[in-house]
Amino acid sequence: MTAITFYFQVHQPYRLRRYTFFDIGKRHEYFDDPENKRILERVAERCYLPMNAILLKEIERTKGKFRCAFSLSGTVLDQLEEWAPEALQSFVDLAETGSVEFLCETSHHSMSFMGDTDEWAEQIVNHRKRIRELFGKRPTTFRNTELVIDNHIARALEDLHFEALLGEGADPLLGARKPTEVYGVKGCEKLQLLLRSYEYSDDIAFRFSNKEWPEYPLLADTFAKWLDRVPAKAPFIGLFMDYETFGEHQWAETGILDFMEFLPRFVLQNERFEFRTPKQVARKHAAAEKLDIPRPISWADAERDLSAWLGNHMQRAAHEAVYELGPDVKRAAKLGHTKLLDDWRKLTTSDHTYYMATKHRSDNEVHEYFSPYDTPHDAFITFMNVVEDLSAEVQRALAGGEGVTLQPQAKPASRVSGRKR
Repeated sequence: MTAITFYFQVHQPYRLRRYTFFDIGKRHEYFDDPENKRILERVAERCYLPMNAILLKEIERTKGKFRCAFSLSGTVLDQLEEWAPEALQSFVDLAETGSVEFLCETSHHSMSFMGDTDEWAEQIVNHRKRIRELFGKRPTTFRNTELVIDNHIARALEDLHFEALLGEGADPLLGARKPTEVYGVKGCEKLQLLLRSYEYSDDIAFRFSNKEWPEYPLLADTFAKWLDRVPAKAPFIGLFMDYETFGEHQWAETGILDFMEFLPRFVLQNERFEFRTPKQVARKHAAAEKLDIPRPISWADAERDLSAWLGNHMQRAAHEAVYELGPDVKRAAKLGHTKLLDDWRKLTTSDHTYYMATKHRSDNEVHEYFSPYDTPHDAFITFMNVVEDLSAEVQRALAGGEGVTLQPQAKPASRVSGRKR
């Protein structure tokens, strides 16, 4: 049988407020909490709550035959806990079914693997613990920020005892190979690599509501028939996408929620298909071969590399500035100034440099859609102003200066019932 593997990425960053040069040294509140709260509540209402209800219904209707996987960043978990606990509870309810796998990623959706590998590992360990506390199981599958993979990342994850890694089935990586096979990675002994079938994934994530698309409108039974084009011996089809696809990026009026409600029944009408989570696929199939991934591959933009975040001088300067500050931030945190560490980690979130991209054509349209800034330069100036002020606060803390805010260590999520007893 061929497994259909749905994986949904759930993430919201802490967006910066309009922090100007004249705020440096005067105001140390960096994040636009009213705007972040507004967006989080809107997305919870449009996407998380209705889609989680649909998935729960389909799991119950199919008696657990419908299965899927999620990865929730630590920043979205923090926001859900504070501003939409009922939405967080709905994810816990999905975990209780036993049909949903919750993956691990970096706690702050960061590019720390490119800036500070020790910080990268620390974010992973912290997030893995939190996912287990919230959803009841220790994650064994890893999803790196924006599906970035290479040989070194894969080897480090195997050393952290992950069994499977998700990646993009990019043409430069695969050549004539198919993304529907299970692969290994050069330098790894056991780690299994599951790749995204981007053509089928993007039919849902990007093309679904495009009225200029020749296949519009896409119906669930039609898509199920398309999946049957994949060779019968294929182990799985990876349908990986942002969860906000459903109801936020593509509103309910497009029919996207109805599509997902009816798709499982049409897929399961074909006896060759079953729904399986990444962990189940990885444990069932041996690797067809080991792929050599010498350079980072991501799922973003036409290049499928790191240029969405580190492609211009502004992005690289911002990336370097925030990670150069890391050692001093951690020294200050050991002295009790943990709010500085919390703020710094929020700055490592990859969205901040994503907003600084200067891409062209369709890639630029995507960046502009997500950015809260008028221009990439505005994003850069705001970010660097915040880094400058945070750096000064860190130095004051290390020097024993007054006025630096202390904050107790963050507690695990506790505003939802957690695992049912």
